[in-house]
Amino acid sequence: MSPSERIVAELGRPETPEETATRKAESSRVYRSSQTVRNLAAALIAILAVVLLIVLIVPRGSMDESAPVDVASVANEAMSSYDRAIVVPQVPDTWRANAARVTGDATPTWSIVYATGEKSGFLNIAQGFDADSAWDARLLSGATADGTVTIDGLEWTHYAIRDSERAGNVSYAIATDAGTDRILVYGATDAKTAAVAATGMTDQIEAMREETK
Repeated sequence: MSPSERIVAELGRPETPEETATRKAESSRVYRSSQTVRNLAAALIAILAVVLLIVLIVPRGSMDESAPVDVASVANEAMSSYDRAIVVPQVPDTWRANAARVTGDATPTWSIVYATGEKSGFLNIAQGFDADSAWDARLLSGATADGTVTIDGLEWTHYAIRDSERAGNVSYAIATDAGTDRILVYGATDAKTAAVAATGMTDQIEAMREETK
């Protein structure tokens, strides 16, 4: 027996070349299997670590909403640009102004969009510069006037909204003159909420009317 031949205790003799090859192949298989298990375990640990990191750094709960629009500040800029009075409604603190801007070319329009706290509700206040009642109908997709309502001493034209979907989900609308301008209060809202907005502009509308007498 040569010194390099290995005596296998179980056999009591040296391995044959075939037995040696089989033993090495099995050893390699076991090693590769153990490496695969280690790799899977390492990958799983890495994935869990990433998931934990995401859970820790991503804010939980509702996302922070952007700050409400400062209507008075935007209105002051618009007044300087257009050199005219612009309404800034006095509304409840619970109402949130989501937008305030001047749009349009032929008839520039100062527009404010409020979230009033009603489910799926919103209320727009629009001031059409040098506008007439035809401007009201355009914004309301052709709605027609069907009477008047008096709010805080001022008379407002009430519009019949027969197709809310066609009118941009508007369900209630009233309008009145403010000097040479028109003020329109409308939205997915009701008469009571619209009256709150209208009342919050009474003094300003009266002042604008006085300026044009």
